Amino acid sequence: MKFSESWTKFQLHFHELSSDKSELIFEDDKVEVYTIPLTHRIYTNGYLFREKPRQRKLNMENVRMYDEIETCDYHNIKAGKDFVLASGEVVPNTDLTIPPPPPKSYAFCSDTIYKPDIVPIIKNVDLLYHEATFLEDRKNLTDRTKHSTAKEAGIIARDANVKQLILGHYSGRYTNLEDFRIEAKTVFENTELAEAGRLKITFRRFLFFKSYVNY
Repeated sequence: MKFSESWTKFQLHFHELSSDKSELIFEDDKVEVYTIPLTHRIYTNGYLFREKPRQRKLNMENVRMYDEIETCDYHNIKAGKDFVLASGEVVPNTDLTIPPPPPKSYAFCSDTIYKPDIVPIIKNVDLLYHEATFLEDRKNLTDRTKHSTAKEAGIIARDANVKQLILGHYSGRYTNLEDFRIEAKTVFENTELAEAGRLKITFRRFLFFKSYVNY
């Protein structure tokens, strides 16, 4: 950053990675972040973001039916605990709360050759970004450059049973990017393109995404 005369208003901490296995590298009360070991010309990892389950939401219509339930009880109820009335009657938590939305997950797989052994790591994620440098017409270049084709990205998405695939990292050899989506859709239908480095997504609850993915 000194050479580029750049600066930030916050501290940057660099943690070097070396493991060839997926590992947890960050965790807080909202999300876990894991590495996804990739294969490129240099040591490379992708990253898997898994949102933690949220607390249940109060069903206020039902909560108000019980005068004994006070505001100070809300925390325990939202955490999944039943409520015991003075009479000893147990009010099931499911009567007082609404299930939260399912936790979301996002896998980012940047520069990599086709690597099917990442499938178990990213199984069932909601959103997968996978590089697609080439189309199948230049598959002969993938071994040398350690990149993937759009079809191979689609195969990864299909085999991992992901909900949506985003393609990116296109080679400058191509002028019609729509061909990448067409090729991937031959094996995985729900495919979109990351255009001009940004694709808006609808994961409103992914606060750590800021509602978009940059590449």
